[in-house]
Amino acid sequence: MRIPLLPVLAAQAVAVRRKATLLPEPDGPRTGCVGRGPRVRLLIAGDSSAAGVGASTQEQALSGQLVACLARHFTVEWRLEATTGHTTRDTLDRLADLDGPYDAAVTALGVNDVTRGVTQRQFQSRQSRLFDLLSNKLGVRCIVATGVPQMDRFPALPHPLAWVLGQQAARLDRGLRQAADAFPAVRHLALDFPDDPALAAADGYHPSPKAYQLWAAAAADLLRQA
Repeated sequence: MRIPLLPVLAAQAVAVRRKATLLPEPDGPRTGCVGRGPRVRLLIAGDSSAAGVGASTQEQALSGQLVACLARHFTVEWRLEATTGHTTRDTLDRLADLDGPYDAAVTALGVNDVTRGVTQRQFQSRQSRLFDLLSNKLGVRCIVATGVPQMDRFPALPHPLAWVLGQQAARLDRGLRQAADAFPAVRHLALDFPDDPALAAADGYHPSPKAYQLWAAAAADLLRQA
């Protein structure tokens, strides 16, 4: 079904890029120590959503809101390793030189793998390598792997482009689940948010601070259960 649509999809992709609102990564610290209680060394890694694009400050982004949730129960030593545009392969390269150990990690990857044409098999393999690196090299005992977003619900994407990207995102998420199933330390976190315009940032592509709050709360719940 995709081949007859290729001219339409190509035109829509060009139009989306031309009209896109390019939001910056928010200002704020990317490492810190906060809270009281047992120590938890937390790593947050991934793409622009992990970096907090769509929020004005890191305090409003995933890192700040997740750390705030955990700091009610733990002393959180945290680090953010995330960059706009990064794929799973980019994150593997980035973390290869990182020193550990860490107790917990939250990952957010997949959208750029979708747009770069990464196959489900490739994505599953690279996610498996990422989980192995986190578990064995960095000593992480609990990994929350955020599911690949439902791209068909991104307000910035017109149909049929949104449908096609959504289908591929769903395939990659199945690969992510299969990779996670092979690692006892990994928990897959599906983000099934309601259709609320307030959950999208101004670009219609990234989460808003409200969405980051929901995401952080869900990730914190999984980490506390570990």
